Amino acid sequence: MAYYTVGTIVNTHGIKGEVRVMAITDFPESRFAVGSTLYAFQKGQSKPVKLTIASERPHKNFYLLSFEGKPSINDVEIYKQSTLKVTDDQLQHDKLQPGEYYYHQIVGLDVVTVDGEELGTIKEILSPGANDVWVVDRPGKDDLLLPKIDQVVKNVDLDQHQVTVELMEGLE
Repeated sequence: MAYYTVGTIVNTHGIKGEVRVMAITDFPESRFAVGSTLYAFQKGQSKPVKLTIASERPHKNFYLLSFEGKPSINDVEIYKQSTLKVTDDQLQHDKLQPGEYYYHQIVGLDVVTVDGEELGTIKEILSPGANDVWVVDRPGKDDLLLPKIDQVVKNVDLDQHQVTVELMEGLE
């Protein structure tokens, strides 16, 4: 079973078992919905802890969550700095729009130009601001930074494991 990160517990909040979560997901309303299941991966522990959300509310730039069966700060303090993840089965329920992908679907794809020139493989995705930037590992060359904009990324074909791009002046 594969797990995907959706947030990090950065601290506790109050004495009633709430934790402050920094979201790392485009779907916080479904990931942190009451009744949803999350898996807490604690540092130094080999097995995740299964948690069911009892309450949720946004608070500043965070989400405050409480978990079923954990009504006190003493019950949740051990989860500070834990990474919260969901399983790949839980991703099936998301309604991605055409042209939207999960990061794990993009990382590892081969990149070719519209002329058929092989450029390399996407090794990571950066989110610096207005649009994502796909980092392409090129053998024998520096990494290529591709902005995820329609003028550059022409086609993503998950079945062929390939991204087709048109390099604008200055990107090479």
